[in-house]
Amino acid sequence: MKLTTLSVLLAIAAAHASKINPLHIKRQATSSTATSATVAASSASSSSSTSAASSSTTGTSTGTATGSTTAVAVPASATWGTSFPPLSQISSGMPSEVTQPVTTTYSPGTSPTYFSGADPLPTAFVFNVADWPAQDKLPDTSSSEVQEWMKELDGWDIPDLSPTVDGTCVSDPTNVANASARGWWTCGGYTRDTDITVCPGKPMTWGTSFDDGPAFYTTKLLHFLNEQNIKATFFDVGSRCIENPAVLIDEYMSGHEIAVHTWSHPHLTTLTTAQIVAELGWTRKAIKTILGVTPTTMRPPYGDIDDRVRAISLAMGMVPIIWTRTPAGVSFDTFDWEIPGGVVTSEASFTQFEAILGNASTLDDGFIVLEHDLYEQTVDMAIGYTLPAALSHNPPFTLEPIGQCNGIPYTNMYVESNLNTSFPIANGTSDGGIDTDGDGTGDAKSKNGTSSATSSSNGAPPRHVSYSIFAAITLATLAAVVGAL
Repeated sequence: MKLTTLSVLLAIAAAHASKINPLHIKRQATSSTATSATVAASSASSSSSTSAASSSTTGTSTGTATGSTTAVAVPASATWGTSFPPLSQISSGMPSEVTQPVTTTYSPGTSPTYFSGADPLPTAFVFNVADWPAQDKLPDTSSSEVQEWMKELDGWDIPDLSPTVDGTCVSDPTNVANASARGWWTCGGYTRDTDITVCPGKPMTWGTSFDDGPAFYTTKLLHFLNEQNIKATFFDVGSRCIENPAVLIDEYMSGHEIAVHTWSHPHLTTLTTAQIVAELGWTRKAIKTILGVTPTTMRPPYGDIDDRVRAISLAMGMVPIIWTRTPAGVSFDTFDWEIPGGVVTSEASFTQFEAILGNASTLDDGFIVLEHDLYEQTVDMAIGYTLPAALSHNPPFTLEPIGQCNGIPYTNMYVESNLNTSFPIANGTSDGGIDTDGDGTGDAKSKNGTSSATSSSNGAPPRHVSYSIFAAITLATLAAVVGAL
């Protein structure tokens, strides 16, 4: 890839060097406000980029707000129907507004209209505390569901890698020294060809996504995306799905891609194999129960993935998606998640994003950026600043969900409508199917009548096979490729 000087990005990365892999603000089950204690692990400083952002922005905000008339980098002619505050008011202490209703209420039995072969929505979800693990806590691995999901790993070569200390680099020098061999993205940005990290061959394309919902202010984001006809990928947390099922349904029925983002948002490399299975399995079950579909993609929280986490994810039928990271080690992270805790200002976050856009315009591939819909502040940054900046860029960026920008049809984003029996990677229970609900029976199969998760004798996930090969490769060829590694 061709890259211009990344001075602004490197400056912000340097501010985070003491932790290397930034820690997200701890997720709250019932509140969208983070306390300063939850970001104590972060040592970022953003004062220099803050002043740069406030002095370089142009144009006038068209959002509804009171008080400040801070200018933003959005053309004065642009009109965005959903209101947002001036950039300087998006902060940890900003007053909360009333949440918006979902864009549409959908009845059970309604089917999506944007792709063929979609199953109708199942019976309306009713939460029963006895049916689910405690929210935002690691699920019990001794449950019958987890024990059944563990069988999906049978026949797979799961690397025997010890868990990391805390998922960060500063606390774990031993594993940092071995980061390349274990494919640890957190410390060194190591990826495998099974990871999706860009929009290949699609320059000026932003694979748009949001993490950690569905949340209280996700509805505000959905209204904006609908107004602008933008589709995105939502990496949803299981604990939030059972908390906000109507919002999850609104995401899916509006044409956005749904993917797995774990049950309680832990650093996956710190967990045992059974704990990783539980985190992915319960989230997959929540989405299946509410939507009737089983995602074939996932994103590890904090991007914390290594070869063991990859193998488990692939064995469970989910391809990992991370965000773009340059060869210089700078990730396309807006750090919007640090605004609610007061660690980074909105101006610094937007300066980071402007630098991302500036460098993304020189890339040979499209790019993926980390943003969030968990907090009001992160949603306001998206609808008022980052998304409009991309749309008004000259030339404008094309915004697409990540599956689409990778040439993956909507049908293949879900097991039930998947027409490709080798995507993500064939595997599953003996009766042919993914055991979504953990009852011992494979119950998620592809539309062509065969399982999209047939058992594999060789078991080992390919560590050097690109998605383009996934799309056409046969199982016999896959076995031969893996055997040659």
